[in-house]
Amino acid sequence: MPTNRIAATIGLALSCLSFGALGAVPPPDSPTARREAETLNRLPPVVPHRGVHIDHSGRKEEGRASYYAGYFDGREMANGHKMNPNSNIAASRTLPLGTVAAVTNLRNGKTATVRIEDRGPFIADRVVDVTPKTASQLDMKKAGVVPVVVKPIAVPLPDGQVKLGAGAATASPQEIARATAATRALTDDRPTETASR
Repeated sequence: MPTNRIAATIGLALSCLSFGALGAVPPPDSPTARREAETLNRLPPVVPHRGVHIDHSGRKEEGRASYYAGYFDGREMANGHKMNPNSNIAASRTLPLGTVAAVTNLRNGKTATVRIEDRGPFIADRVVDVTPKTASQLDMKKAGVVPVVVKPIAVPLPDGQVKLGAGAATASPQEIARATAATRALTDDRPTETASR
C-alpha cells in the first residue's frame, strides 16, 4: 500500500477513534468533518459485498449502474415510499437508507446527486440503480449499464447522527448543507432496514 494511503487510513482511524470514544461524530458543518471527508475521498473504493451489507463508513464505491425499468414506477421501495421515475432516488445494497450520494458516470464524467431510498440492484458488479430521470442526467440511457463511482455526501448513522462521506470532499458548503438536511429528513421516518426487491 502506498505511503499516502497508509497515512490517510491511519488518520481516518485516529479521528474515528477520537470521536468514537466521545460517542459522537463531528458536526457535518465542522472543519474536522470536512477533513475526514477528504481522507475518505483519498482511500481506494470499497468493493461491495454480495447481498445487503450496510456500510456506514462513507467510503466511495466503484461498480456499474443500471436504471429502474418502467414496471417499477409507483412500486413501494425499501423505505416505504413509492418509486417516482422523475425523482433523484436510487437503490443501493450497501449505503444506508437516507444517504445522499454523488454518482459519476466514468465514461463521460457526468455526475448526479441521488438519495438512497431503496435496496438493490441484486446483480453482480452493480452498485446502484437510478431512476430514468437520473439516467438521463448521467447520459446512460442508451447504454443501460455504465461504470460509475458512488461517493456518499451525507450518511445516516444508526444512532441518528449524520456523518460526511467521501463525496463531501468536493461538495460546496451549500451542497453539504442540503445533503445533510435531506438525510435527516429521510431518516426521521425510515423503517427498519429490509431488502424490498
